[in-house]
Amino acid sequence: MNKTSKMLEEVRQQPAALERTLTAGLGSARVLRQHFEAHPPTMIAIAARGTSDNAAEFARYLIEITTGIPTSLAAPSVVTLYRSRVNLRGVAVVGISQSGESTDVNAVLEDARKQGAFTIGITNEPESAMTKIATDVLLVRAGKEKAVAATKTYTGQLLTIYLLAHALGGNVEMDELHRLPGYAASALDTEESIEELAKLYRFMNRSITVGRGLNYANALELALKMIETSYVLTGRFSAADLMHGPIALLEHSLPAFVFAPPGVTWPSIATVLERLESVKAETLVITDTRHKKIPSKTAQSIQLRWHADVTGRIADLYTPIPYIVPAQLFAGHLAIVKGLDPDHPRTLSKVTQTI
Repeated sequence: MNKTSKMLEEVRQQPAALERTLTAGLGSARVLRQHFEAHPPTMIAIAARGTSDNAAEFARYLIEITTGIPTSLAAPSVVTLYRSRVNLRGVAVVGISQSGESTDVNAVLEDARKQGAFTIGITNEPESAMTKIATDVLLVRAGKEKAVAATKTYTGQLLTIYLLAHALGGNVEMDELHRLPGYAASALDTEESIEELAKLYRFMNRSITVGRGLNYANALELALKMIETSYVLTGRFSAADLMHGPIALLEHSLPAFVFAPPGVTWPSIATVLERLESVKAETLVITDTRHKKIPSKTAQSIQLRWHADVTGRIADLYTPIPYIVPAQLFAGHLAIVKGLDPDHPRTLSKVTQTI
């Protein structure tokens, strides 16, 4: 590996950042769990933008899967533009923002708190406006993120959302959470091969990303990373949604990036891979070495191999953090191969404020 950037350096920092976030967050999660045991919410509403909105999509799946509590993504413009009041009786409102300074996300939290809702902020910045507005805070401990494209704060948010699900009484295995930094470290071993793979996509200007269930958020996030750092027009789809209409996009040599963990989502993903193979799309599959059923003869794959010191078999519920790491590496190296600066995408800034 002879090329690097702040973005790639921050991708490599993720095992340590995840360890810090988990260690520091356990106490906060215990306190929150006590609160929710005494005051169980009837619903969860989540406000976020950008990469944080992709983390919110993950939260919607995780919380509903592990707790059964209905979870929705809030539309901040309902509050900031339409000045409408939503009935938040019994609802816990969560805001997610890397910087904690997203004005419309904070406006949702502020409005919800005025209505008496219990509010939670998830942010990487302990002194941000969000921490002063929210009733309670779960901090990501990723350290200062210098690249505009968020990487370590995204995985930190995912880990914090696992803690939130645990606090809500969800069936989250704490032993599995403690393994996640090790899984992320294993995923970093793919970088050398990914750097070579990125060269094959140097002239790519459009693509699609596909995931299902918990890894749908990763399909959204990989697409965003390629859009903002390499300016690749990317359609991002659930494997199920792809089969309704967007399947017409598939054609020879179309670059397609597919998250394919073994588990309950595999039959749906397998169908997509078969369709991609039938049109001879340029398919890249992100999976791991224990998955022996990848059928496509035309697909290339990034196969994660877990370190010997990582014991146990990773369950589908815990794949999103390690599975996004090679995708982040790919996006970072693709930008460099294209002669672009992934740390400073054109027209973007680290903190984006919208109303």
